[in-house]
Amino acid sequence: MLINNKICGLLGLARRAGSLSFGTEACKKEIENNKVKMIIIAADAAERTKMNFKNICSEKKIPIFEILNIEEISKAIGQSNKAVIGIEDINFSKEIVKIINGGEAIG
Repeated sequence: MLINNKICGLLGLARRAGSLSFGTEACKKEIENNKVKMIIIAADAAERTKMNFKNICSEKKIPIFEILNIEEISKAIGQSNKAVIGIEDINFSKEIVKIINGGEAIG
């Protein structure tokens, strides 16, 4: 739970910094524009959405993490019903990965 709180806090900061895209269509657009450094998809997102983004991210070599739930993501970014978030800032994405990996950075 503490990990989720830390990630949600970083998502809120990234939102205020203008470093997020959110929602399926916006994220797809920013992936195509090579702006997204990482995707977070809610664990309770539709299976079709998960598979779609896993395929896109695999093609583009973008890390994707299935964490949090729609409610947690939505609350963290101040939006409603958001299952997909694209992090556009490399530093925010590195920090989130570090939290997910228990304090160890990758790459």
